[in-house]
Amino acid sequence: MSLIELKSGTDIRGTALSYNDGEEVQLNDEAVRKITQAFADFIAAKTGKDKDEITVAVGHDSRVSADRIKNQVIAMLLSSGINVKNCELCSTPAMFMTTKLADCDAAVQITASHHPFDRNGLKFFTAGGGLSGEEIAKILEVAETMEGIAYDTSHEAENIDFMATYSEYLCDMVKKGVNSEENYDRPLEGLKIVVDAGNGAGGFFATDVLEKLGADITGSRYLEPDGMFPNHVPNPENETAMESIIEATVESHADLGVIFDTDVDRAACVSADGSEINRNRLVALAAAIALEGNEGGTIVTDSVTSAGLTEFINETLGGVHRRFKRGYKNVIDESIRLCREGVNSPLAIETSGHAAFRENYFLDDGAYLMVKIIIKLAALKKQGRTLDDLISALKMPYEECAVRLNIKDENFREYAQTVIDKIEKSAILNENWTVADDSCEGVKIIFNNPECNGFFIMRMSVHDPVMPINIESAVPGGCKRIAAALLNALQLFDGLDLEPLQAVAGITG
Repeated sequence: MSLIELKSGTDIRGTALSYNDGEEVQLNDEAVRKITQAFADFIAAKTGKDKDEITVAVGHDSRVSADRIKNQVIAMLLSSGINVKNCELCSTPAMFMTTKLADCDAAVQITASHHPFDRNGLKFFTAGGGLSGEEIAKILEVAETMEGIAYDTSHEAENIDFMATYSEYLCDMVKKGVNSEENYDRPLEGLKIVVDAGNGAGGFFATDVLEKLGADITGSRYLEPDGMFPNHVPNPENETAMESIIEATVESHADLGVIFDTDVDRAACVSADGSEINRNRLVALAAAIALEGNEGGTIVTDSVTSAGLTEFINETLGGVHRRFKRGYKNVIDESIRLCREGVNSPLAIETSGHAAFRENYFLDDGAYLMVKIIIKLAALKKQGRTLDDLISALKMPYEECAVRLNIKDENFREYAQTVIDKIEKSAILNENWTVADDSCEGVKIIFNNPECNGFFIMRMSVHDPVMPINIESAVPGGCKRIAAALLNALQLFDGLDLEPLQAVAGITG
């Protein structure tokens, strides 16, 4: 296996456990050592420092393969002459913050986000943020050429409890944000907030942030780290996971429910009545908060956000909605680019729950997002209002659905582009189809006829041989009719598994 196959966007990911008979362990010890050795050379070149002047923090989420990989990473960094701070169990955003709060030049987080327990990966940070896809590719290319170096056991890592530092940082932020005259140090007294950490790395938020600030966290679920994820997938986009936090919120009569993914770079929440604040509703809430003091600011989102969200940001909030290519790093980089060009862009956010505020180094941090929301919740409760009041003007689509079509062709990226090109050309010949002006990735087709009154977005997956399709309609039955029209246009493509789209269109067999 070539190490370049481990590249997954701006991360490195692969199989870390031989769970299925005969399955190759891609992130074996040799691969981890070579990648770490290449990263050591990269960070020396990036900082312009000698390796013995560099300090790198190393942390991991709750996966069962974390200790093995961590030990290899630390041993290779030390053997390369780099100083290491061993942070043990940490969230991914916290690892970046070691470059701001713990005098580290860089950080390595061992995580595979929401992927199954037998997967793992490596994510690298410098003080400037996460590495780009091009930088990851270069590290993997160099790693392929590494012959390895002998272990140097004369140095040891420094063990630090960085999550305590990071938790205190979040606590201070809440104290300042709420600014309670009655109880400055425990500003969340009187609020009940439950957390579902999914046995990932996010349990700290309940015990070391919310509870310390006075919140009642009774009813929180799955705070204990368990890398087998026995209760549900730690993923705010997962239906079972969201059902869990909704149930916990309603049963506990909580003011708010909070759910994180495995490594806490994504989050979603639930209001007191069990209503999800996720996807477009989460983007709307975060935008409402980010645009306070940033009147007319541009909110950058991924391409699959709803038409109602654009209206809400542009007309209700007085901001500007900028859709961009899906992929959290793409969205963040676009917001950074706008800021550099003099455009006020305070927030980049994906519907998946990645949210990066400019004020927080454009770091996608689920805990930071929830802190911002909880500060607003505390202020609204004093006024007798709720979070739902902030987004009550958001128009939700009458219908929406998403399907993923597997690509059976070996050259799946080329095949996907052929499909997209064909659909774009089909729009020219169909009076009811229009290619959207904001068709920023793949193709977005607007249906002008009143019986559909909606759109679909078809694109290539960032990571997998899959074509995701998002459909939205403002009328009953619109999604079914849009799906049927798209299905008709795709009949000639036998390299696509059309069954999921057939199901939406109501066609069987």
